[in-house]
Amino acid sequence: MRSPTGTRPRVRVSNAMKYLDEYRDPDTVRQLASAIQRQVSRPWTIMEVCGGQTHSIIKHALDQLLPEQVELVHGPGCPVCVTSSEVIDHAIAIALRPEVIFCSFGDMVRVPGSSLSLLGARARGADVRVVYSPLDAVGIAREHDDRQVVFFAVGFETTAPINAMAAQLAHREGLDNFSLLVSQVLVPPAMEAILAAPESRVQGFLAAGHVCAITGYQAYPRLAQQYRVPIVVTGFEPVDIMQGVLLCLRQLEAGEHRIENQYPRVVRPEGNTGARALMEEMFEVVDQTWRGLGLIANSGLGLNSKYRHYDAARRFPATIPACKAHEKCISGTILQGLAKPSACSAFGVECTPEHPLGATMVSSEGACAAYYQYRMS
Repeated sequence: MRSPTGTRPRVRVSNAMKYLDEYRDPDTVRQLASAIQRQVSRPWTIMEVCGGQTHSIIKHALDQLLPEQVELVHGPGCPVCVTSSEVIDHAIAIALRPEVIFCSFGDMVRVPGSSLSLLGARARGADVRVVYSPLDAVGIAREHDDRQVVFFAVGFETTAPINAMAAQLAHREGLDNFSLLVSQVLVPPAMEAILAAPESRVQGFLAAGHVCAITGYQAYPRLAQQYRVPIVVTGFEPVDIMQGVLLCLRQLEAGEHRIENQYPRVVRPEGNTGARALMEEMFEVVDQTWRGLGLIANSGLGLNSKYRHYDAARRFPATIPACKAHEKCISGTILQGLAKPSACSAFGVECTPEHPLGATMVSSEGACAAYYQYRMS
């Protein structure tokens, strides 16, 4: 997509669009870019929370269509990226046990811990398997009743319902050889941690549409009011993102700070009540350590007392020392929106997808991976 030319009347994007291609239409994107150009009167910094949005922005060069007064910074919206090294080290310690079959989504197996990844553990003989669903791991437990099967339950609110369903299914079938190593994180507390940081530059948010599809957006009005920032629930296609930026800028320019839903074709205020009920049945809110952000109170989910028997961290305890990031890796500052991948001296040189120094270069939603894939060619 090239820089917009000309101007048009105020752009309206109909949520009655029927086909995905309509949300990728270059003409509509250029119209929205022109509307943004007319709207902005001073510099603003907006953070997109989701790594899927980051990849769409970089892939389609949406940030390069924006006027220079508008900067998009990338947030902690990649669950693989924010999973702490200590949790990964615990996963590796469990995987190396001879009685364990350790199951994980593909992105997680290459994320470095303090000295090893799950892929490295597999090279040392661990039975590490990539699965496409936690229900696949339940099936493996059903087939291998002589082994302990552990699923690495990583993700935001989007993956919590299916992970809860896996534990519920194992409970229903009496599969005592199945457990979850849980590293579920919650988005609103991380957004608040970023806003509360003295060095924060964020003046508005594009909230993650898929998260809000599960939870709704009842948690956001307090953040918007307390920190005086507009929060726009936004989808993932180019038209979605440009419209989200435009809606956010209109609030910023008017001195407003409220919740808007750009993504009503998917997101309802109350979210998915069935999925929320399942999460509430299985999990309780806990403190969680985020890579790059540290310990954030009430920012994670853990199995509650009824289902704690399926908690792999309790079933396979391990003493894991605190880990430090690679001395050249700045993924922590990238996840806080304080730096771009191009500011890292190791980016694309010592740190590549084949030899990553940090998680943001590994994950399919990581900011460094996006810049490497779309800006290095």
